[in-house]
Amino acid sequence: MATVLVPTALRKLTSNLAEVEVPGSTVGEVLRNLAAAHPAVGQQVFENGKIRGFVNVFVGDEDIRFLEGEATPVKEDEEITLIPAIAGGF
Repeated sequence: MATVLVPTALRKLTSNLAEVEVPGSTVGEVLRNLAAAHPAVGQQVFENGKIRGFVNVFVGDEDIRFLEGEATPVKEDEEITLIPAIAGGF
């Protein structure tokens, strides 16, 4: 199973888990399985069935936007990192 690294801003949606082991052979499958287990995460990550534009997803150190997007293959022991954009001001 892949390990999804959950950012602090989303941990309240995963029972405060920083890492969640999730099955799937592609990034899309893993994230949909994560959303099935933690529906509130799905609301933050997906919009109209697609990963929201402001959510950055990395497999290892690679941004999936420069790979195969949601179809990016995931190895058994791969780490997937979610990084939602956080807006703020001074």
